[in-house]
Amino acid sequence: MFVAPLLLLLFVPFPPSSGAQLPNQGQTKSVPIATNGQPFPWDRMRLPKTVFPLHYDLTIHPNLTTLDFSGVARIQLDVREDTNTIVLHAKQMQVSNVLLLAPEGVRPLQVLEYPQFHQLALRPDSVLTKGRRYEVHLEFAANLSDSFHGFYKSSYRTKSGEVRVLASTQFEATFARAAFPCFDEPAFKANFTIRIIREPRHISISNMPKLKTVELPGGLLEDHFDTTVKMSTYLLAYIVSDFVSVSRTTQHGVNISIYAVPEKIDQTAYALDAAVKLLDFYDDYFDIPYPLPKQDLAAIPDFQSGAMENWGLTTYRETGLLFDPDKSSASDKLGITKVIAHELAHQWFGNLVTMEWWNDLWLNEGFAKFMEFISLDITYPELHVDDFFLGKCFEAMEVDSLSSSHPVSTHVENPTQIQEMFDDVSYDKGACILNMLRDFLTPEAFEIGIIRYLKRYSYQNTVNSHLWESLTDICNSDDLDDGRMKHKEFCSKRDLQSGAAKWYSGDELDVRAIMDTWTLQEGFPLVTVEVRGREVRLSQERYLKTDDPSLIEGFLWQIPLTYMTSASSTIHRFLLKTKTDVLYLPEEVDWVKFNVDMSGYYMVHYAGEGWNSIIKVLQHNHTALTSNDRASLIQNVFQLVSVGKVRLDTALELSLYLSKETEIMAVTQGFGELVPLYKLMEKRDMAALENQMKGYIVELFRGLIDRQEWTDSGSVSERVLRSYLLLFGCVRNYPPCVAKATQLFNQWKDSDGTMSLPVDITMAVFVIGARTPEGWDFLFEKYRHSFQMSVKSRLKSAMGVTPLKDKLKWMMEQSLSGEIMKTQDLPDVVVAVSRNPHGYKLAWDFLRANWHTMIKKFDLGSHTISYLVNGVTNQYSTREMLDEVKSFFGSLTEETGSELRCIRQTYETIEDNIRWMDTNLPLLQAWLDKRSRRAVHEDL
Repeated sequence: MFVAPLLLLLFVPFPPSSGAQLPNQGQTKSVPIATNGQPFPWDRMRLPKTVFPLHYDLTIHPNLTTLDFSGVARIQLDVREDTNTIVLHAKQMQVSNVLLLAPEGVRPLQVLEYPQFHQLALRPDSVLTKGRRYEVHLEFAANLSDSFHGFYKSSYRTKSGEVRVLASTQFEATFARAAFPCFDEPAFKANFTIRIIREPRHISISNMPKLKTVELPGGLLEDHFDTTVKMSTYLLAYIVSDFVSVSRTTQHGVNISIYAVPEKIDQTAYALDAAVKLLDFYDDYFDIPYPLPKQDLAAIPDFQSGAMENWGLTTYRETGLLFDPDKSSASDKLGITKVIAHELAHQWFGNLVTMEWWNDLWLNEGFAKFMEFISLDITYPELHVDDFFLGKCFEAMEVDSLSSSHPVSTHVENPTQIQEMFDDVSYDKGACILNMLRDFLTPEAFEIGIIRYLKRYSYQNTVNSHLWESLTDICNSDDLDDGRMKHKEFCSKRDLQSGAAKWYSGDELDVRAIMDTWTLQEGFPLVTVEVRGREVRLSQERYLKTDDPSLIEGFLWQIPLTYMTSASSTIHRFLLKTKTDVLYLPEEVDWVKFNVDMSGYYMVHYAGEGWNSIIKVLQHNHTALTSNDRASLIQNVFQLVSVGKVRLDTALELSLYLSKETEIMAVTQGFGELVPLYKLMEKRDMAALENQMKGYIVELFRGLIDRQEWTDSGSVSERVLRSYLLLFGCVRNYPPCVAKATQLFNQWKDSDGTMSLPVDITMAVFVIGARTPEGWDFLFEKYRHSFQMSVKSRLKSAMGVTPLKDKLKWMMEQSLSGEIMKTQDLPDVVVAVSRNPHGYKLAWDFLRANWHTMIKKFDLGSHTISYLVNGVTNQYSTREMLDEVKSFFGSLTEETGSELRCIRQTYETIEDNIRWMDTNLPLLQAWLDKRSRRAVHEDL
């Protein structure tokens, strides 16, 4: 961390806290005091709206030998109100030679610093006048960050063992201020002109194309980049490295380049094809040309999140961009294509139209997550991306079923709270409620509405209501003048009102009234359905894992219900706006299934005989329901056990049908509900019941496991499922799997790793190999020398499944030091060790011992820290472990994380696990005993 000497006009280091709160309005405030002891002239975390930046002229000079950087920022300002203060952001940097360039001439500015809010106040000697334009000049210097945000250092090792250093940026959400002084809030959009000074051995890239390179004294070069479009600070990016690139041009004339370290450039062909195809798709789908001349995609060796949508220069983890057709798996291909689709969708959703403030982050992230699936369904139908969307909704519900969840649109103030918004609620719930709205409005109406939204608010900032207005009454005459044929055709065929009449007839459709119930309150509804003859009684309540009924009261949603019955495959629709309602069927039916294909973000409980009738359908004719319907029934029934609506033996009876299941979403959801039951037992001393449960799951899926070929044949979904099943079989010691994997591992090891294994089965083979010290060491050697990112990733995962405790501990320590295993992978390693029955205590001890290092490296409030906390603790189910967890997190201060939402979530999850075990263990034991007796009887 940069520690600045105390000089005139210079920025001093900030304390670790970024968690200061906005003072209460209307109460006596303590006046903030600047670092020089004077009163600081602004007392809020959000910047004043008196002065707006118009243009930044930035010169940046990173030194990759001394690992620091210096620069000059010239910012053109538009004064909106008379003021005697300019307040902007700067964090942990020296700022010097601060000048005001006014029509009357150049004069120095007084500089006050308030580190707690990362703010600088610049004070001229006279008032800045509304309507006039000024310019400020600031010189600055800092160290390259050794975290993963701001302007930070990354490095990689060449095949010859040489370590090479590069510098890259990550500014979302509040880290541009650590790279240059700026107005670091999304609504302060401006144009940026960048110049980068570098050594000849490096190249530099930024958001825009390079215009020219100028030679400077001392053998340095200065790259001049074209001026950007108007955009938020968090989207600015620049990289100084020795990367090389490959390029192609899209049908719309945009130059696409993939940048990577020289020895991995041969793994970029797939990403280049995907980026060209997807940028062309979005160009057409949104009916708005991509506004920049180029789009670079860069694979960064050290990168905390998955990828970042910087306008014109998207950045990725190497595993998110690099693909080897011979060594990468089907799930690698799916993951890479999805992440490219996500970042390119952001070029419109997020970059062109940006949320006003971070409370509406979901407008960026929910849309980009949703568009991954829309775009790939059309451009890459062979990836069967639809098979994986439901999983996102289930993941969101996991977090959203806790009282510590938050509304999709949530008030946030400080950087830690902003970081916490980057979670499953903003991304996955956001995508799932958009999918529900698309189904409600029809895909055609939805597409027209979002195009209208993007065109109306291009280069601007928006709030929730702007989107809802754009999706309401889309057939207004003013919107028919844009010349879009699809729009005219749709509106000539049917007005939105008639399109929505299938849901609800009556007042004018109010999209905002419906969607506010999904975005402004946390959680989601549980709809209880009770069929009595032709009458269907409906009621709604909040689904919440709690033993406090008062937390469920006061919630009401407008729910777009869909249902089908045994009598008709037609999808019927009904908008449930009240606590209870009644539907009438045209005839009596054997069963009814609500939330068809789970297009709605809600759970369903079938009261009375409802679940029994569904179990009968699944046992006798499961294909009468789609695989998404089957997956949602599995998820619903087991989740309803957690809140006491359904008995565990009912859920287990439903699970018996899985012995006939072959579709990926239903199979993986079956595993997703059953495996955690024995994972809870692994943390307790109850081996007999644990092994009985494991035996039941193996028996349930044995037929499907036996049918898997040890090859790479089949569709993407079939291949992903094969990897999953064979890995499960080996981890669970299913003899045919273990025998085959052992044979293959020995052959592969004997060939010194040169033998070509089918990619989809490598995890199963590696996991068996990792069980012995010799096998583990062999895998590690292959990991160390591999340049194939997907191979490295699988080797690392397999090594984390070993029963050898010394190896598990060593892996965590290595990942923390970052020498051989990258620190970016530390969270995955620690969580993998915590999932390992031989390592869960090791992971918890490691998390506690290295907590302060990790919150500094990964940033307080980040999704990474949340993933670590929840990943390590969410399988504990005893009072002793809850006390231990509370003791550690309770000892923290606010600066070190005591207020984090993920800690509240952890307490709730462990409480829920304890309740579940106390209530259901006797039932589970009785059901498994009864079933084994039944099986013995059948064998006789």
